[in-house]
Amino acid sequence: MSRYCLALDLADDPQLIAEYEKYHEKIWPEIHDSITGGGITDMEIYRFGNRLFMIMETGADFSFDKKGAMDAANPKVQEWEQLMWKYQQAIPGAKPGEKWVLMNKIFSLQ
Repeated sequence: MSRYCLALDLADDPQLIAEYEKYHEKIWPEIHDSITGGGITDMEIYRFGNRLFMIMETGADFSFDKKGAMDAANPKVQEWEQLMWKYQQAIPGAKPGEKWVLMNKIFSLQ
């Protein structure tokens, strides 16, 4: 198992943030299937203000490249991603068009 932590910002608008959270109370079934079908075994998203933090746990065979290719070929995932851009904005330092940015682990109690 591997764990990845990623960050993303939302538009700094309380109404848009509320809408975004509403979508995530019950994601589309196709999105759930895409997540689990891509080798992700658990995923949690936390919010503070307009900053999001995602913890993603994956199986040994998970690959960001493989997951990205699967998502690019899935019209329903592309529809979801286009819809989510209404609410999201790139985090400072992200590359153009980049959404979730992988964070570097700098400490472990273990």
